[in-house]
Amino acid sequence: MTGFTSRVVYAAAHVVADPSADNGPGRPAILDWDATLRFREHLWSLGFGIADAMDTAQRGMGLDWAATQELIRRSGAAAKAVDAARVPALLACGAGTDQLAAGTHSLPDIQAAYEEQLGVVEEAGARVILMASRAMAASAQSADDYLSVYGSLLNQASDPVILHWLGDMFDPMLAGYWGSCDIPTAMATVLELINANPAKVDGIKVSLLNADHELELRRALPDGIRLYTGDDFNYPDLIKGDADTYSDALLGIFDGIARPASQALQALDRGDLETYDRLMEPTIALSRHIFEKPTFNYKTGLVFLAYLNGHQDHFRMVGGLETARDATHLTELLRLAEIAGVIDDPELAAARFAEVVPS
Repeated sequence: MTGFTSRVVYAAAHVVADPSADNGPGRPAILDWDATLRFREHLWSLGFGIADAMDTAQRGMGLDWAATQELIRRSGAAAKAVDAARVPALLACGAGTDQLAAGTHSLPDIQAAYEEQLGVVEEAGARVILMASRAMAASAQSADDYLSVYGSLLNQASDPVILHWLGDMFDPMLAGYWGSCDIPTAMATVLELINANPAKVDGIKVSLLNADHELELRRALPDGIRLYTGDDFNYPDLIKGDADTYSDALLGIFDGIARPASQALQALDRGDLETYDRLMEPTIALSRHIFEKPTFNYKTGLVFLAYLNGHQDHFRMVGGLETARDATHLTELLRLAEIAGVIDDPELAAARFAEVVPS
């Protein structure tokens, strides 16, 4: 496929750990590069863009900066190879500050860390996603600090970037991002930043798991600035939109529901809303289960689905996060995945499930 025509859609992709390596908690991440890149080629083949080196790829939860740099470079090369085969491969990658130690830092040091990562992403040929930064959340004293650092970064970026607003349900260390725990106040800061730099912002990915907040921001954005939904609870209606506006998408759940979601998005391109709703509706319960509290452990469910569907031959994760969800959660995940039409080969999935969750 060559992508979707009515929406810009990125699937945030997981990484595949090397099962023979020591990927335990606190250890350097060692990936199975062949399997990791095959999965990205699978998503591209279904029409999705790839949002790489994001929280779905375990940034801040096992994927260190050394492995992240390699992931960005390899994904950039893979995207160019796909393009060389005359199939456009949309790629955006996260630039953050996670090479810094935990704790507070000076704003110049935070900006320098961002600049280092921004350079790696641009060199790989990918669009930059300016990720929410734990260091920024810990160190900024006011909304003006965010406006100063982000304004400088936007000025330096070669091409328009995607901003990133990740709620504290995804990462508790990001509480109070944009200078306030009050969402309307934080939203005002985001809009001030975008309105001051419209030519340097492609859009903003919003992951607050609150459709009302997303709709409010979407309607307030300047013309030409995209709202990329990151709402894994309410994505079907937000993407479908209304008579006035709609959301594009940058979603972790598309990693797990790629095939039916691709079919639904093709139907949306045709204006076939009945088919879109029929295919998307059953995925909502599955997504809400995968992203249930503690929400940041959703990566475990996505990797488990990839294992059940044969995209990797083991259920191991960097940081040892395969243990983050219990047998009861995984059992319900399989049941909901079957209802959602996500399981490609039921016999394979049943056999693999039995290896992880014996009866």
